This record gives sequence, C-alpha cells and structure tokens, in this order.
Amino acid sequence: MLISNMEIIPGQTIEKHLGLVQGSTVRAKHVGRDIMAGFKNILGGELVSYTELMTEAREEAKERMIAQAESIGTNAILNVRFATSSVAQGAAELFAYGTAVVLSGSEQ
Repeated sequence: MLISNMEIIPGQTIEKHLGLVQGSTVRAKHVGRDIMAGFKNILGGELVSYTELMTEAREEAKERMIAQAESIGTNAILNVRFATSSVAQGAAELFAYGTAVVLSGSEQ
C-alpha cells in the first residue's frame, strides 16, 4: 500500500478514484503521565510520555485508515492528512484521512 501526502505520484497514473478513507482513535491521558508532565512543566523540556502517546495514536489511526482502504480494493492512499480534536477533558481524537485510489504506472 502506497501512502503519500502528495496529490499525485510522479510516474503513476490514477486509474480509479475510490473516495475518502479514514481511521481514528481516541486517547485519554494517564494519571501517571499527568503527574510527570506537571513536573516537566515546572522544569521545562519535552513531555516524552505525551510524545509517545501521540506517536502510538498516529500509528493506530493510520493502520485503521489502511485497513479501510484495503477493504475496498485500493493500492494507494494519496493526500494523507492527520488532525486532532479534543472530545472530552483529558481525551483527544487523532484522525487520519486520505483519498483511496488505484494506481498504475512504472512503480508500485
């Protein structure tokens, strides 16, 4: 499965447009992470536990988007984007979306 944030892929032809595919996950902060983040806010520096949380969330949302794309028979997802939103106090959604297409061309 080719995943790209570009609208086209050089050397490839879009044979079929299959529409929007998406994946999301909602994650809540962990009390232990909040305590450590509070200390970091005082001392400064990267909130590593939150960075890890968001990395895991991006990967899960991306995998769910890919699964949806595979279920409709695509071989590529173009113009991929990520978005976040707050859904409740202490919880956020990470949303991945893109355009499912069937590509043909010199490289797949």
